[in-house]
Amino acid sequence: MSLPLTLAARPGRPGLRRVAATALLAAASAALLPGLAGAQPAPPPPPPHGMAHGGPGGHGGPGFFGGSPRHLERMLDRIGATEQQRSQIKQILAAAEPGMQADREAGRALREKARAVFTAPTLDANAAEQLRLQMVAQHDQASRKHLQVMLDVAQVLTPEQRAKIGERMAQAGERWRHRGERPPQPKP
Repeated sequence: MSLPLTLAARPGRPGLRRVAATALLAAASAALLPGLAGAQPAPPPPPPHGMAHGGPGGHGGPGFFGGSPRHLERMLDRIGATEQQRSQIKQILAAAEPGMQADREAGRALREKARAVFTAPTLDANAAEQLRLQMVAQHDQASRKHLQVMLDVAQVLTPEQRAKIGERMAQAGERWRHRGERPPQPKP
């Protein structure tokens, strides 16, 4: 015996259209949640000339060695960087910072647009798709710039120094690996 599939709601039960619309909204929301997660009010502007926390960019500034100038200094100490290498690396990062800041601002603006699209009284699937394409293109552009900065910095270092950084990255990855894992759950 097959039950009739109707689009009309029966008393006490949601109709197929309503269920489908709810499922579609949930799927679209889940697809853009990573972008919306960062769609929070912008932090206050940095002090003049980007010299927050002791160097160019401050927290979230030159991000090759983790963001903060202090972290950069510690990493350069650990790999035995010379004064000439330190100077070159700082010049590379300082030159890249305005472009990286512009990329962060562009990303924030796109996340703000995403919030507007998904909180509008009427959902516009075409606008959401166009926004998704813009977000992908912006992320691709920013990641290309970031990669170039990383390559420029890596060329200043010796193969041995890069190997030391690789070892530190592996150790850090090992320390963080278990944070996302959950212990096995007993089966009911």
